[in-house]
Amino acid sequence: MRESLKTLIGEGLVDHRPNLGYTVAQLTAAELREMYIVREVLETAALPVAVDLATDTDREHLIEVNRQLEASLAQDDSREYHRLSREFHLSLTRPSRMHRLLHMLESAWNITEPVQPMVHVAGSDRASLHSDHAEMLAAFLAGDSAGLLRAAQHHHTRLNSVISTLSNDHGLFADPPSDQSR
Repeated sequence: MRESLKTLIGEGLVDHRPNLGYTVAQLTAAELREMYIVREVLETAALPVAVDLATDTDREHLIEVNRQLEASLAQDDSREYHRLSREFHLSLTRPSRMHRLLHMLESAWNITEPVQPMVHVAGSDRASLHSDHAEMLAAFLAGDSAGLLRAAQHHHTRLNSVISTLSNDHGLFADPPSDQSR
């Protein structure tokens, strides 16, 4: 149990305060934006390799995840959309078989998971982000690495813009340290 907690603390998922206990780590808004940059860089590194190494099974899985994303969007199920969006992005990169990079990418996703940003964005923003997914999927299926990178860049730009609009009305973010709260 202690080793597991130490691992979670080391991965930034749990905070420990002596004599107070353990809590799920909370990001500041700036830290969330930073983690999205990390995710973008790692994903961008994996995508061209993934396109080249993808199997028919990988492509079929990605098509199915996208179909489920569309259903969750149509049902306005923001929690399911959030979960499936993660699966979509990870399914784009897994065929790269770059195991260390994929582990780092999964860790970056895990750090942002407590915020669940797709649950808190407007349905119209989820629809726009999903249209980006369609472009990414089409390029992936066509084996078009350059097109996939362009579509992913467009998606990440839009995603970063959407993330920057999230407010702390529902206690999503930790307060910034006093030296950063200017």
